Amino acid sequence: MSKKLIEDCVRGSLEGYFKDLRGTEPDGMYDMMVRVMEKPLLEVVMARAENNQSRAAQWLGMNRNTLRKKLVEHRLIK
Repeated sequence: MSKKLIEDCVRGSLEGYFKDLRGTEPDGMYDMMVRVMEKPLLEVVMARAENNQSRAAQWLGMNRNTLRKKLVEHRLIK
């Protein structure tokens, strides 16, 4: 899947979100988007990395301890 295709999916979802709001102004969208995108990103990367946190952290461009913290926050590990 190309970067462009992912961007189009996000854009379409956001347009749908605004449509569902029916004119109500959103609040805290940035934090909401980070939360809803981060968990599936971590799930897919961890699966592809065969649950190897060091490899997944490298792929994500983050420190392994940061990855572990995020996995705990999203209840993907204990």
